[in-house]
Amino acid sequence: MQETPAATFCATIVDEWVRAGVRHAVIAPGSRSTPLAVALAERAELDLNLFHDERAASFAALGVGLASGAPAVLLCTSGTAAAQFHAAVIEAHQAEVPIIVCTADRPPELRDVGAAQTVDQLRLYGPAVRWFHDPGVPAGEAALSWRAMAARAVTEATGARPGPVHLNLPFREPLIGAAGPLPVARDEGRWVTDVATRATVEGIDLDALVRRLDKQRGVVVAGGGAGVPAASGAIHRLAGQLGWPVLADPRSGCRIPQATTIAAFDSILRHPEFAAAHAPEVVLRFGGAPASKVLDQWIGASGADEIQVWTSPTWRDPAHRTTARLTAEPARLCAALEGQLVGASRTPWLARWRRAEARAQAAIEATLGSELVLTEPAIARTVVGAVPDGGRLVVSSSMPIRDVEWYGAPRAGLTVYSNRGANGIDGVTSTAIGVALASGAATTVLIGDVAFLHDTTALVGLARRSTRPTIVVVDNDGGGIFSFLPQAAALPEARFELLFGTPHGTDLEALAAAHHLPAPPPCGSPGPAASFPLSSVAFPRQIPKLQPPKAGTASPRHPPIPRHNPTSWTDRNPAAPTTPRITPHGWQDRVHRARTRSGGGRSRAARFPRRLPRAPSARPSGRSPR
Repeated sequence: MQETPAATFCATIVDEWVRAGVRHAVIAPGSRSTPLAVALAERAELDLNLFHDERAASFAALGVGLASGAPAVLLCTSGTAAAQFHAAVIEAHQAEVPIIVCTADRPPELRDVGAAQTVDQLRLYGPAVRWFHDPGVPAGEAALSWRAMAARAVTEATGARPGPVHLNLPFREPLIGAAGPLPVARDEGRWVTDVATRATVEGIDLDALVRRLDKQRGVVVAGGGAGVPAASGAIHRLAGQLGWPVLADPRSGCRIPQATTIAAFDSILRHPEFAAAHAPEVVLRFGGAPASKVLDQWIGASGADEIQVWTSPTWRDPAHRTTARLTAEPARLCAALEGQLVGASRTPWLARWRRAEARAQAAIEATLGSELVLTEPAIARTVVGAVPDGGRLVVSSSMPIRDVEWYGAPRAGLTVYSNRGANGIDGVTSTAIGVALASGAATTVLIGDVAFLHDTTALVGLARRSTRPTIVVVDNDGGGIFSFLPQAAALPEARFELLFGTPHGTDLEALAAAHHLPAPPPCGSPGPAASFPLSSVAFPRQIPKLQPPKAGTASPRHPPIPRHNPTSWTDRNPAAPTTPRITPHGWQDRVHRARTRSGGGRSRAARFPRRLPRAPSARPSGRSPR
């Protein structure tokens, strides 16, 4: 086989990527990308995975970066194939996930002349990439720049603000050739090393920070990106020293069994007396914001001093309330503050939060264990508990991530991911495949039926993969989250169902079977003791779509339940008069709407009976009857 500049160029940049620690390549097949595809396939150090569809490939590469912190090489052919990467590139950009995106292209003489499979790919992804480069058609005269270009791609993708980079690579025919001698590499490994890509605590006025933090009424909010998993211990140690609760998003790595962990913050803060009596003076945020609007509104109403800690200089303040921004690694910052703060450590502040958390968790456990219908919160709590120790859980946006945040119990040995950069529901299953490939751990994805259908091309060839996730699909035949929005009350039921309920009527088990994926019969029962058979695709019994009852009406068997008022906050502790006995707000309301739904979508009652055996549980004293 004749040596070609293209084959030598591709072998060189792949060699440099391997030297820089890249270990995964994701390819969507095509012709124009042949030189780089062959070079990637020839390196045994790389885990090579092919996807028939470019969008699935791109989200799988996103999952690799999400789980490993290192970029995967993502490759496609020229033309509209490159456009299919765009959604994942946007998510990687906003979630700060590294990817090296390589789009093969036609040479310049075939652009703008009507050549087949040729579109304008220059700066195709706009400002969503950390670096764009088109090196031109490979030529021997530029060989000395090839390693530097490849090294820069890795450095830009993994720098102070991680994210995608885009290399647009034009190739002339012949596309098949042999690599010649590679440009000499550097003895120490990678061509260039950026020794200061991550934030440190140098330059932070720690004395001024101590003065702002050393207050009694404070909370720590740990969100996605708080430093999974290394920083979780440091964050809890600092919170323990301060005597503050850690309101822990499941993606933060901080929702673990600790004395400072508050997982049911959404339910707790729906109690107006407790929320008002425990308004903070200062909020220390690590990572992004949780999904709970109740938490965000409570912080906003408090007027607290909000100090945000993020590992990159990205501006993240959608509520325009942040009073101080620190770019630092959470673990290093917490270590630097240890021993300098008293906070609320000599007060009952944390004890009151712990008492509320214990009662909230007990109420959630009892309520979910006693329901007659299987519901989305019950599935979320069960799945969180069912993933094996050391496993990974990928959760779709929309209702699943909210259900995991609001109803999932604290536990160790679980890492939770969700695409919350742009908060889209596309590519969720593909992301989970990438997480499974990069982590090598048991991976489960919790996903709604609409999001599952958005990413059905992820199922192509999935049965043949040696590593694949368990997929738990919550099927309510349409978009359940819209039932919580004003549109549900403002529009006639038929119009709402048409525009937002969007029933699809797809037989999801048949879809799984078409891809040779084992799918047990629809299964599961509510309650903490339930477990789903985590095979390839699990379909809990169909969940009735959440449809709010019309004003002034009720089902024959159940009285109307107020949407915005807790059903029972009866217990009062003299030592902590605002500590409530907590029934999870919204839970009974969601069950009520599920039971009173009428119309919309095809009936599947014969295959998915709604009534399930009651799970035995003891109701907490003081709870109002249903």
